[in-house]
Amino acid sequence: MGLFKKSTKKKLADAAEAISAQVSDAVAVVEEAATEAIAAAKEVIAEHNADEAAAEEAVVVEVTDEEPAAEAEVPAAEEAPAEVQKSAEPEEEPAVECAADECAECAECAACVAADSLSMLRVIDHPLVQHKLTIMRDIKTGAKDFRQLLDEIAMLVGYEVTRDLPLCDVEIETPLMKMTGKAIAGKKLAIVPILRAGLGMVDGLLRLVPAAKVGHIGLYRDPQTHAPVDYYCKLPDDIQNRLVVITDPMLATGGSAIEAIRMLKEKGCTDIRMMCLVAAPEGVAELYKAHPDVPVFTAALDEKLNERAYIVPGLGDAGDRLFGTY
Repeated sequence: MGLFKKSTKKKLADAAEAISAQVSDAVAVVEEAATEAIAAAKEVIAEHNADEAAAEEAVVVEVTDEEPAAEAEVPAAEEAPAEVQKSAEPEEEPAVECAADECAECAECAACVAADSLSMLRVIDHPLVQHKLTIMRDIKTGAKDFRQLLDEIAMLVGYEVTRDLPLCDVEIETPLMKMTGKAIAGKKLAIVPILRAGLGMVDGLLRLVPAAKVGHIGLYRDPQTHAPVDYYCKLPDDIQNRLVVITDPMLATGGSAIEAIRMLKEKGCTDIRMMCLVAAPEGVAELYKAHPDVPVFTAALDEKLNERAYIVPGLGDAGDRLFGTY
């Protein structure tokens, strides 16, 4: 049994040695064939490159030997008259400019005033405000609903009017721990409606700022001249120390708002904001010319004024619709 195993192992070793020798021979043959193939390929590439170089040299020689063709003389174009050249250039549309020498000091330039006045205008385009305003514009909306919607919009627009009120830190204690919170600091508020339509916006603001004081300015628009006529003024004694919000649903010609602001400034007020429901571009521009420091907050900037100085599309006479006197 032991002799058989030894004999078998010897046979396997001899076979493995023979296979190894055959593999080595095969590898040598393959390497030699690969070397020859690579050398042949290099010779073919070298011949091809030599042929291309010879062809390019022949083309260069042929082109060089040819005589250059005479250049055709192109007659110089006659210079067009200066007027014709100028007309050929596209004309730029003239920009809207102020006719005055100093735009910043011009009080009559409509282009300047209209552009600058928009920087002081805040149109509140919140979906709820726009939805409620559409209902108010509808001729079918009665006095009750008109009054309620005006009150609601006044509260919503009031959020924007009071957005930048200054804050201060206050220490408080919650049921769980002490903390530092925020509270309104600085000037207190005063609400000044322009009678009579401005009254419809007071309650909405008072729900936001219950501690605000309320003054009243009575103005009406002369039906012939459209100029404001004042007939009443009652203001808080400390009005000059307060942030004043004037309320009037319609900013049409701007006359009433301009006069009300003038009266407040005479009392020493320096921080005044105008809050309305619908404004006309003409009124915004006029107010800016008279009081460029007063921002205007409105739910809509309508198209224009008509021949009767009513805002269009507008919503009619706000006072009449508010109190049912139309």
